[in-house]
Amino acid sequence: MILEKVFSPETIIMNLESTDKDELFEEMVEALVSVQPEISRSEALTALRERESKMSTGIMHNIAVPHGNCASANDVVGAIGISRKGIDYDSLDKAPVFLVFLILCNPSQPEMHLSVLKELASVLQNPAFVKEVMGKENPQEVYDLLCAYKEASSV
Repeated sequence: MILEKVFSPETIIMNLESTDKDELFEEMVEALVSVQPEISRSEALTALRERESKMSTGIMHNIAVPHGNCASANDVVGAIGISRKGIDYDSLDKAPVFLVFLILCNPSQPEMHLSVLKELASVLQNPAFVKEVMGKENPQEVYDLLCAYKEASSV
C-alpha cells in the first residue's frame, strides 16, 4: 500500500506540455512543489539529472520512471504525468515517452525508495494498465486506477 501514499490526484498532470526531458523534470517538480513547498526545486532537479546521467530512466516502452534522492523531501513523494504528444526522453528503446512516474525520496530511506520502485514495476508489468491510464480524463480516475491495479498485483 505504498503507491497510494506516494502519489495523489494533486500531483497528477493529465496533459504534460513538455517536449523534452529537462522541461519534463521542471514541469513535474513544479507539480510536487505546489503541493509540498518544503521540497527544494533546485535540489530535486539536480537529483533527477544526476540519476539520469548514469542511465536513462526511460526503461519501458513509452514509460519513464525518473527518480532520485532529495533531502528536502520529508518522505517518498511522487508525481504522474501523461503526455498526449510524446516526449523525447532518450529512452533505452529510443521511443517517445507518454507516461511518467517521477519519484523523490529522502536519502535516509533507501529501503522505501526500492519498495516504491518495486511496487510500481509490478503495476507497470500489466500492459492493460498503461492503455487504461491513457484513456482516463482526470487525475482522480488515474489515481483510482493505480490503486486498483496495485491491489490486484499484490493479491
